[in-house]
Amino acid sequence: MQEYRLFIEKAVYKQLRNIPEKDYKKIMNSIAKLSTTPRPTGFKKLKGRLAYRIREGNYRIIYEINDNILTVTVIEAGDRKNIYD
Repeated sequence: MQEYRLFIEKAVYKQLRNIPEKDYKKIMNSIAKLSTTPRPTGFKKLKGRLAYRIREGNYRIIYEINDNILTVTVIEAGDRKNIYD
């Protein structure tokens, strides 16, 4: 399997700056794994969007996959209470 190029939008870092460091590390680890496994166990396609979501504890990571050019773009990440607003 080929490795995907991983892009993280600047807004994601802003969304994550106030969370505890141990949760931040887990989220960033999950994001890094998307380059080798863009559709991990438990991923879900979002309704009405060309995006997917994975869970990391109480946090959600929203991302898009482009299989034609092998890229994964993380577009949102944050607490599950606020991520879908």
